Amino acid sequence: KDKEEDESREEDSCSQQNGASRRKNYQRKNSDGKKAGEEGSRQRERGKKAPTKDQKESENKEKKTNKKGKEGENNQKKDRKNSTSSSNSSDEESLSEEELAMLMEQVEQKKKLISTMRNKPWRMVKKLSVLREAQAFVEKFEGALGKGKGKKLYAYKMMMAKKWVKFKRDFDNFKTQCIPWEMKIKEVESHFGSSVASYFIFLRWMYGVNLVLFGLIFGLVIIPEVLMGMPYGSMPRKTVPRAEQATAMDFSVLWDFEGYIKYSALFYGYYNNQRTIGWLKYRLPMAYFMVGISVFGYSLMVVIRSMARNANESTADGDDDNFVFSWKMFTSWDYLIGNPETADNKFASITTSFKESIVDEQESNKDENIHLRRFLRVLANVLIICCLCGSGYLIYFVVKRSQTFSKMQNIGWYERNEVEIVMSLLGMFCPPLFETIAALENYHPRIGLKWQLGRIFALFLGNLYTFLLALMDDVNEKLAEEDMVKNITRWTLLGHHNSSAGNGSTATPPPLDPADVPRGPCWETTVGIEFVRLTVSDILVTYITILVGDFIRACFVRFVNYCWCWDLEAGFPSYAEFDISGNVLGLVFNQGMIWMGSFYAPGLVGINVLRLLTSMYFQCWAVMSSNVPHERVFKASKSNNFYMGLLLLILFLSLLPVAYTIMSLPPSFDCGPFSGKKRMYEVIQETIELDFPLFVAKIFSYVANPGLIIPAILLMV
Repeated sequence: KDKEEDESREEDSCSQQNGASRRKNYQRKNSDGKKAGEEGSRQRERGKKAPTKDQKESENKEKKTNKKGKEGENNQKKDRKNSTSSSNSSDEESLSEEELAMLMEQVEQKKKLISTMRNKPWRMVKKLSVLREAQAFVEKFEGALGKGKGKKLYAYKMMMAKKWVKFKRDFDNFKTQCIPWEMKIKEVESHFGSSVASYFIFLRWMYGVNLVLFGLIFGLVIIPEVLMGMPYGSMPRKTVPRAEQATAMDFSVLWDFEGYIKYSALFYGYYNNQRTIGWLKYRLPMAYFMVGISVFGYSLMVVIRSMARNANESTADGDDDNFVFSWKMFTSWDYLIGNPETADNKFASITTSFKESIVDEQESNKDENIHLRRFLRVLANVLIICCLCGSGYLIYFVVKRSQTFSKMQNIGWYERNEVEIVMSLLGMFCPPLFETIAALENYHPRIGLKWQLGRIFALFLGNLYTFLLALMDDVNEKLAEEDMVKNITRWTLLGHHNSSAGNGSTATPPPLDPADVPRGPCWETTVGIEFVRLTVSDILVTYITILVGDFIRACFVRFVNYCWCWDLEAGFPSYAEFDISGNVLGLVFNQGMIWMGSFYAPGLVGINVLRLLTSMYFQCWAVMSSNVPHERVFKASKSNNFYMGLLLLILFLSLLPVAYTIMSLPPSFDCGPFSGKKRMYEVIQETIELDFPLFVAKIFSYVANPGLIIPAILLMV
């Protein structure tokens, strides 16, 4: 401490002496300068008194030379300034004035800290570490101010850092542009709110799931059968019967998915029951069974994973209900917007979000008569239950009547498609009826949407299961018919063999033409055709409803309003609003049919992919051109878990009929990859016995014990 005090005293004395010497030198220079100035002024006064011609000429020459010299010096200074400014601008083009000011202030603070480090009451270890950090900071960033040696390097680093930030921002924008239909959905959300946009987000998600399912079925089932299986016409299941060949290419027959379409790779009956096909020895029956199970397994995994992700996002957001209007007023605008169209969309989005928040605030502060409200809600539920029961009975009656029509000949188009027409009409007219009845309940729009979704879901599910129960009666009749046809087929083949052998020829008899072999009803293909018809009719009804109910209605209101008796836009019929609940439940119901029907019609997933692809463009166009936002715009919930919950329920309910047919019903004897077996699942036992070692078969037999299966199911539940 004594040494440090002595050193500090010496430094102070030295600094005082240096300051005194500097002051003396400065005073001497000033005094000398003053004396020289006085002498020069005296000489000028003397020269002014007695000037001669020679002196005047010499003075003029000196002035001219001085002017030229000054002009040259000024030009040199300008050139130097331009060169230095150009170099500085090239080095510091990536630095703004605010950044330079901040850096200068920080560098000065670090320098001050270095100079006063000796007087800090810190330990020596801390002093050394802080001193090293400060010196490194000054050495690194002093170049930005044009004082140190690292000026160009620092400017280059700053330029590269800014370019890297810009590259990341552009790459994020590029990733956003690569998301399918992202800009379309953002445009819809800006004009119609997050509740309508949630439907299109759900539609895009469904399209991605179906694209993966189509890749599984198309790549592992359809392509191997087409490339390595037996060709068309080589066997009865791949040949149109002789009695149907005359009309097999008629449009009316093809529209009903009969004729050549029925005997194609689109349906279950086309596939052969050979254990291996082609030079790859591809096990097609095993692949068909495993792909059918994988469709449900993958769908279950994706739905649950999406629900878990949405739940995490909703819990991570926290409570943002405080000061809602202040947050929206002062933090809603995006200052990175540079496109006028994007700015208009953002303006519309902010306006819509204010409307959503106002509705939420009004609903939270609303007073109501509790007893009257309860009575009206009970009445609404009773009316809706009556509608559900009536629609279920109507579908069961129509399906039973269609079975009698199928046994008749020369029936019309309506009789052939009565089931599909009735189910599509119920799906089109019941949701608006439910919405009219739900006006009695006066729920918050978000809660009312969930009730509406649940009721339409019950309608679709009841209709679907009523259709399945009636279809199972038809399947049982076809199974009884198969026993008779099986005997007829055997007697036909035996009679052909005996007739050829009765001629006394020892040569092998010619094979019977596949078109002449008696066929069984192939109930799996019949079930697949029914699901394909339902899907196609649902697509047509949806598109016709959009064209007639939205587009033509909007055109009528828009162009006839000028010459009508009342205001069509404000009164009846007005512009249509986007039906969120009906469209969402239509998607869920359609996906349930795809899950159930894909096992009996592998090409059904491809039809659904085309349907979802066209629906995205068609419905986006219809919404932006023909619909208006809801009168009570409301904000969607933070996640789509309600939609996903409905989808998970329909997935579970779609699995039940398929599992029942796999485990309980015998497959057809002359069509499909499982023909010749008592049950479809026997293909797994066959593969384990023939292709795996014995201990693997024992392990699977132990695993298949009900004592392990039942606890595993309980654990999964």
